[in-house]
Amino acid sequence: MKWNLRWAAAKRDIWRPVDLQAAFAKVGFTPSLSKVAALWGGTPVTVRLDDLDKICAALGCTVADLMEAEPVAAAGGQEEQERAVGGEAGPVPRRDGPRRLRPPN
Repeated sequence: MKWNLRWAAAKRDIWRPVDLQAAFAKVGFTPSLSKVAALWGGTPVTVRLDDLDKICAALGCTVADLMEAEPVAAAGGQEEQERAVGGEAGPVPRRDGPRRLRPPN
């Protein structure tokens, strides 16, 4: 999913997290500035549905304005290529069994 909070806020002439927090307060939504900044700065992993309703009420938008579906990479596509070259997929586990400790020198 693509998170479009900044775009929805810009349509209401809101350009900073502190201004967004003020818009939230008008509808009774009072998250901390750090939470607002986190929502502003990147795609959240989770958002409570009641918080999503309050965000939409504050910005005068719909959930569809805030989130946009993105196509998922097909199996065997970019993810496997990244793994093959040591990309974002993380370290590849060893296949030769448990790691054995060596005695100190």
